[in-house]
Amino acid sequence: MEKAILVGVRLQDSVNFEYMMAELKNLCMACDIVVLDTIIQNMEKPTANLYIGPGKAEELKAAVLNLEADIVVFDDELSPTQVRNLEKTLAIKVVDRTVLILDIFARRAKTKEAMLQVELAQCEYMLPRVIVGMNSSFSRQRSGTGSKGPGEKQLELDRRLLKDQISRLHDDLKELVSIRRTQREKRKKEETFTVAITGYTNSGKSTLLNKMLEYSLENSEKYVFEKNMLFATLETATRSITLKNNHRFLITDTVGFISKLPHHLIEAFKSTLEEIKEAAVILHVIDAANPQYKNQVGVVEEVLKSLDAKNIPVIYVFNKSDLLSCPITSQLSPMVCVSSITGEGFMELTNLIDSLLYNMLHRVLMIIPFEKGNIYSFLKDKAHIFSTEYLDDGIHVDVELNDHFFNLYKQYIV
Repeated sequence: MEKAILVGVRLQDSVNFEYMMAELKNLCMACDIVVLDTIIQNMEKPTANLYIGPGKAEELKAAVLNLEADIVVFDDELSPTQVRNLEKTLAIKVVDRTVLILDIFARRAKTKEAMLQVELAQCEYMLPRVIVGMNSSFSRQRSGTGSKGPGEKQLELDRRLLKDQISRLHDDLKELVSIRRTQREKRKKEETFTVAITGYTNSGKSTLLNKMLEYSLENSEKYVFEKNMLFATLETATRSITLKNNHRFLITDTVGFISKLPHHLIEAFKSTLEEIKEAAVILHVIDAANPQYKNQVGVVEEVLKSLDAKNIPVIYVFNKSDLLSCPITSQLSPMVCVSSITGEGFMELTNLIDSLLYNMLHRVLMIIPFEKGNIYSFLKDKAHIFSTEYLDDGIHVDVELNDHFFNLYKQYIV
């Protein structure tokens, strides 16, 4: 394991600085880095050459020697010049918050699409840093703390080769994006509703999806991976839910967000995050047990705004209610408190999703000719039938139809 000293600069307009530093420590833990100490400097603005002041740089150098650290981690993204100067001054590897997040994504990526997206984000991050005279400095940085990603060999290439790599990754991703968009278009034609789960990393999104499957009438779907760690899942997992009234929808788990999420990652994962933009309803999962949940809500809402998903109905799901000593009070609406462990609140949540998705239905009486029994079989599978009666003139069905089915079978409506 690498041993690190963390460095943070508290500016006059810094918000939740202590929380950001605690989160940086958690990011280090996720990268198997042992944190030895934390050094803080209060400044009006960072310096151009070292980010911290020269005096603080000497203090940091002494701490590195005394504690025998082998890496220094800064909470904010550093410029290429700052990294070069810091590594020269400290004679040690220097990385920033962005590098840690990229490295965690590289470790967690499992599917081809996620791997391509992470590699693209890493290459975009490294492009301005691979310049003449800086290769020796950044060969120690290696784009991260782990072994995945572009690595040392990639950083020995010049800018032209790195640009070629970025171009190739874009082309490879385009093919996968095309497949994903085709699937979305198919769902639209079939009028299949999609519910997207979003939220801060480690808020319990995957656990919530797994608990939702227990409320499905046809629970034959595979459960998704869940674990109490940052960015446990990067891939979008989509599952089908069928409620007791035969209302159906697809529910999709998406990658979690975090403060200061690198813009390279947001851009690289745009095709995956489009699942949120195309959803009929968004479930914004909030870790109600986290004292900083309000700040986390703000981070997620900013990302949703950047994705142009602001006009989609949102249900604010306050998760982990079993860990609370008193009820949550919030101005966010509509909201529901749930526990993905005990199942508390999930009936209310499914009813709320159902009402938002199926608020434009037509309850009608249909008389279906006996020779059109295939239509009745189709409706039994796709719609909510209240009652059925077989009379001389055909099958009398009291049924709930969406706009598509209403127009498709209006000749049989009485």
